[in-house]
This record gives sequence, C-alpha cells and structure tokens, in this order.
Amino acid sequence: MAEQAVTNSIQVYPVTPDRWTDLETLFGPRGACGGCWCMYWRLSRKEFELGKGEGNRTALRALVMACQLPGLLACHNGEPVGWCSIGPRSVFPVLKRSRVLKPVDEKPVWSVVCFFVHRRFRRQGLTVKMLQEAVRYAAGQGASIVEGYPVVPRSRNTGAVFIYTGVYTAFQKAGFIEVARRSETRPIMRFYINEGI
Repeated sequence: MAEQAVTNSIQVYPVTPDRWTDLETLFGPRGACGGCWCMYWRLSRKEFELGKGEGNRTALRALVMACQLPGLLACHNGEPVGWCSIGPRSVFPVLKRSRVLKPVDEKPVWSVVCFFVHRRFRRQGLTVKMLQEAVRYAAGQGASIVEGYPVVPRSRNTGAVFIYTGVYTAFQKAGFIEVARRSETRPIMRFYINEGI
C-alpha cells in the first residue's frame, strides 16, 4: 500500500459518543496496549495500575460519553485504523509531574500525548496525517500552540510499544519544531498555529 494512497484515503474524526464502538474495535481486547486504554497520561500511577483493563476502559468511555472528546480517530474506508490523543495540557497531569516533560514556559498549549496505529497501517505516514489533523482540530478549539513529546528511536527496529508518543521525524514532517530537550531521546516539539497553518 503506497504511503500517499493511504493518507489520501484517510478520514479523521473527533471521538464523539457515536464513534466509541469504532475506538473499541481499534484498541481491541488489550485496550491498545496492556490494558492502557490511553489513560496513562490522565491518571495517577496508582489509579492507572489499579484500572488496567476494564477500569481504564470505563474511564475512557466516560470521557467520550461526556463529550469531552479525548482524541481523534482515523478511518480508512470506514475501518478504524488510528488514534491520536490530544487535549489541553492541563488534562494530562502526568506531564506536570514529569521532570523531562515539565512545562517549557507559561504559554497555554494543547498536547498530543499518544498514538495507536493498526498494525497493517504502520510506517505509511498515518502519524503525520494525524498530527496535521490534530493541529487543525486544536486550532478550531482556540489553541495557538500544539505540543508533542516524541521519541528519538535508538534503532529503526524500535518496537511500537516504545514509541507510542510518536517519533521525532513524524513531528518534523508535520511542521513541529524542537523547543526543549531534557533527555537525549525525548525532545519537546511545538507547532505554532498562527505561524504555520
């Protein structure tokens, strides 16, 4: 499947209540990875560990059903194939507690914290497409800066489970620039909406 052909046929939607079953289908019985259900960044470590599996699924579903729109869903010919978690940085308390990912400054930002791409659609440009759509979505919600926390992989063969926040090159291709790096492999990158959309 050619990269351009795939990205041209992708539609991206906010995860509203009517899209919950699509997200469940994409995440599958493991909740994307190890019962996470993309709640890692939203809970304390204790809450997250206790909720692994059904508890985290219930927590994410509650956000969706309350129309808090926790992220975006990519579909290919109606099939859910990708997920991107985005929201105001304040809804991800783990970022605030992180030494490496603590705030760069006092500017209000939206954060992209996680991706999950169906195995058949990996390495085809879908993450870049979702980042572009995340920027458009955040801009529509009044954001002026979108921030991400990608990994700089030590090897091309780094497993997907270790790069769930995205990779540096994908953010670069989507127009993000590096603004801080407190760890060799974990830069902080930003898209300044008024300058680049």
